[in-house]
Amino acid sequence: MKKGNLEDGTELYCLSKTEAIVLDSHVDGYFQHGVSIKDGDTVMDVGANIGIFGIRACQRYPNVKVYAFEPIPDIFEVLNANAQKFGKDRFFPLQFGVSEEEGSATFTYFPRSPALSTAHGEMWQEDPEMFVNAVKGSLDEAPKGYRWARFLPRFAVRMLANYLRGGAKKFECKLIPISKVIKDNNIQRIDLLKIDCEGAEILALKSIAAEDWDKIQQVVVEVHDSEGRKEFALNLLKEKGFTKINTEREKALENTNLINVYAVR
Repeated sequence: MKKGNLEDGTELYCLSKTEAIVLDSHVDGYFQHGVSIKDGDTVMDVGANIGIFGIRACQRYPNVKVYAFEPIPDIFEVLNANAQKFGKDRFFPLQFGVSEEEGSATFTYFPRSPALSTAHGEMWQEDPEMFVNAVKGSLDEAPKGYRWARFLPRFAVRMLANYLRGGAKKFECKLIPISKVIKDNNIQRIDLLKIDCEGAEILALKSIAAEDWDKIQQVVVEVHDSEGRKEFALNLLKEKGFTKINTEREKALENTNLINVYAVR
């Protein structure tokens, strides 16, 4: 764990200073198509990583509550430190992955690029070029301090992609349904459910019990648009009463199958 600064000078705990800045540049992208939060809201962040989204929510709204899931020990340690620093007693780190049933799964942790860590490595194997395309897109849309990165040639991008996936470690991590967290914490309303959990998004949606859906007012979920995942998410959200549903692919991810789904009641 180290300390770093975001572009506005905010000091936080991180694993990679560069990755923290890149993650921060994505925060406002969740607030599209009518999605918003206000002071006093409750946010659930599934796949929180080191907690950038929660940090910004706590900075902007002094009475917001954030429940942040992150199963991998090395990343969770940083998330926990940031939760204590930016939102003690209202920023709640949870060391769990999500699934329909309680259990465990083997996660692959990438120390050189923690945000890519996942229990579903097969998603990158469906299209071997997708990861390289994701790295290229991220470089093309890099924050202003890293604009030089867009000029890297394709072979250098491929070398960088291989480097980022190097040094991988395996962890056995606990899984828990979202509805168990709702029950255990007596959560009566979730104003925004954000899901960005690297291939586990359908399991996350399935882990919400029928009686809990009415508590959820807005959803933003990153979906891997393959094998019917997007259609499943769209149909489920419509079935659960969300009337304003939109999809958008981030500019940095235009050449991947990753797409964001926005749903508002």
